[in-house]
Amino acid sequence: MTETNQRVRIDKWLWAARIYKTRSLAMQACKAGNVKVDGHHVKPSRFVQIGDDIQARNGTVLRKVKVTGLLEQRVSAKEAAQFVEDLAPPEDLRPKSSAPIPQPVILYKRGAGRPTKRDRRKIEELDWG
Repeated sequence: MTETNQRVRIDKWLWAARIYKTRSLAMQACKAGNVKVDGHHVKPSRFVQIGDDIQARNGTVLRKVKVTGLLEQRVSAKEAAQFVEDLAPPEDLRPKSSAPIPQPVILYKRGAGRPTKRDRRKIEELDWG
């Protein structure tokens, strides 16, 4: 249950380290752009390495952790704490108010088609700041 492999997928590690409740939620978070490794958005298939800094948004809570060990299977919370170093201050771990998070308003002209690569990058900047 410890470091058996040198390579573990990020969605699997997030689930095993108890950042997300299920592996499918971890995978969806990666696809939605809610997970960053060393400041870069990642796909669920990216491999985690010891020493990576991970930011994972789960609802209104932003978790900032450092990978101190690799996990492939889910373990108890006490054991999982050995593989994760929490970098976020305790205030960030408390859920914010129940008010919805304001989403940036992006208006496109009707019939303008898909956003360009430049537009998409601007949209991503709005999400994470």
